[in-house]
Amino acid sequence: MAEEDQAGERSEQATPKRQKDAREKGQVPRSRELTTASLLIFAGLGFIWTGPSIAQSFSNIATRNFSFQRNDFLSASWMMTALQSSVLEVFMALSFFFLFVYVAAAFSPVAIGGFSFSTSAMNFKGNRLSPAKGFKRMFGATAAMELIKSIAKFALVGVFSWMILSGIFDELLTLGMETIEQALPHGLKLVSYAFIGISSSLLIIAAIDIPFQLWNHSKQLKMTKQEIKDEFKDTEGKPEVKSKIRQQQREMSQRRMMAEVPNADVIITNPEHYSVALKYEDFGKKAPVVVAKGLDRIALKIREIAVAHNVTIVAAPPLARSIYHTTELNEEIPSGLYLAVAQVLAFVYRLNTYQKAGGVKPDLDDDIQIPDGLNY
Repeated sequence: MAEEDQAGERSEQATPKRQKDAREKGQVPRSRELTTASLLIFAGLGFIWTGPSIAQSFSNIATRNFSFQRNDFLSASWMMTALQSSVLEVFMALSFFFLFVYVAAAFSPVAIGGFSFSTSAMNFKGNRLSPAKGFKRMFGATAAMELIKSIAKFALVGVFSWMILSGIFDELLTLGMETIEQALPHGLKLVSYAFIGISSSLLIIAAIDIPFQLWNHSKQLKMTKQEIKDEFKDTEGKPEVKSKIRQQQREMSQRRMMAEVPNADVIITNPEHYSVALKYEDFGKKAPVVVAKGLDRIALKIREIAVAHNVTIVAAPPLARSIYHTTELNEEIPSGLYLAVAQVLAFVYRLNTYQKAGGVKPDLDDDIQIPDGLNY
């Protein structure tokens, strides 16, 4: 029984596949508090940005529509023309403001969790009608957090409103002594700044809500040990997945191998089909070590890297074939090849000395003996 409980406990972090599947279903962390605060603050900023033009437009409409002749008032065509021009001017005056708010409304929700679109999130799910799950939502951690946020919002908005309105109360009273051309932009400015200040109080709630939503999302995606085992069987057990993993492992191994070619002391070649890179360190190793080897295309790549990094290339076909078939990567060459490899290394060292100091150019001894048991 204890084993069953342990197997059913969601104690493991979600795997990358679980996270990917959740995102495809539209299950991403979201903070409504951040969205609400951002939307209100951007609305206030939009009023500050477009407020003067909006106030001027409304002033023009009021001045134009309340200044008319008696005959105009009795003319239906004049009234329709005035209405159409007023509606068009109101639309033009408010269009930039609503565009500003629309952009904020579109991008605020993706501030955490990133952009995600999924039609499956809109599908009907019968378990949403479950009374048991409904009670669990009502009395769970999420419901408790929502209650705390509601109380905090009420308190913070009330405190901020009192502080801000107290600060601009005297200035609000002076609006009645200004002309309409002065009072409209002045009033909109005061309302906008007060609106932004009061809305900023919601950022405090958002700062608490964001970590909670991230934690809650991570908690909801947690898996049991059995789910992880089942997922591993479903994915790693598929032939195509295994093949892809093996291919990736080969590519990684090949990249690591190619990175060692510039550090080699010599590249021994066939010269067309085989390439073997040897590194010899007097300290810590009894014999030279194979740091890279390959056939055909890989052999050519080894030679290209060697040329680019000035690593000596020596053509010794029997020795190259023997090392390739008898020695694995990062292993020492067999003792039967010590003498043959020593001849090659001695030639390389003499060649390096010649290239630095000059003198007589050395030649490689053509009589490189390979033991019968190591000859390929």
